[in-house]
Amino acid sequence: MNRLILLRHGESKWNLENRFTGWKDIELSPNGIKEAIQSGKLMSLNNLLIDVVYSSKLKRANHTAEIALKEGNYDHLFKDGNLIVNKNIALNERDYGDLTGLNKKDTAEKYGKDQVHIWRRSYETNPPGGESLKNVVERVEPYYEKFIKNDLHNGKNVLLSAHGNSLRALFLILNFYNKENISQAEIPTGKPYIVEFNNEKIIDNYYL
Repeated sequence: MNRLILLRHGESKWNLENRFTGWKDIELSPNGIKEAIQSGKLMSLNNLLIDVVYSSKLKRANHTAEIALKEGNYDHLFKDGNLIVNKNIALNERDYGDLTGLNKKDTAEKYGKDQVHIWRRSYETNPPGGESLKNVVERVEPYYEKFIKNDLHNGKNVLLSAHGNSLRALFLILNFYNKENISQAEIPTGKPYIVEFNNEKIIDNYYL
């Protein structure tokens, strides 16, 4: 049996301020650092093996992985103090376009809660100047198929540190949700989600 460990980055400074972050490269908040530390402790306490690390190109995801793996004493994943990680833009958060940086509450008051909910949670509707979840799936899936899935098929244990919407995209790719109910998927920050494989078949999935 091998595992895919999915980890949404710890709370960012803009999460704390309730702002649309998207591709803006925002650092972790103090609480987000604590969440990353806790996730590392959880992975270590549960004796999770990790052979390969993937992340988006955004530092809130990169730093979550670094902090968690240092805390969990995954020393084999570091070289000269630096985490050995495969970073790719395909795993970035959804681009919120013109909404980036705006306060979510203020935006809902301006455009209406229903409209903002559609922009945030619908599968095919793009926010102004940004990406739909469908667009995110279209970039995450080829990368997953070419690299991450190949590692899993070779029996490796993989950690993926990413974002709410790139992980929602992966939930669709793995058939945990469909286009109709993906809006219900709430992914907490800094909480490892485990997908267990046996002979390339998913046998279990759960949060630690």
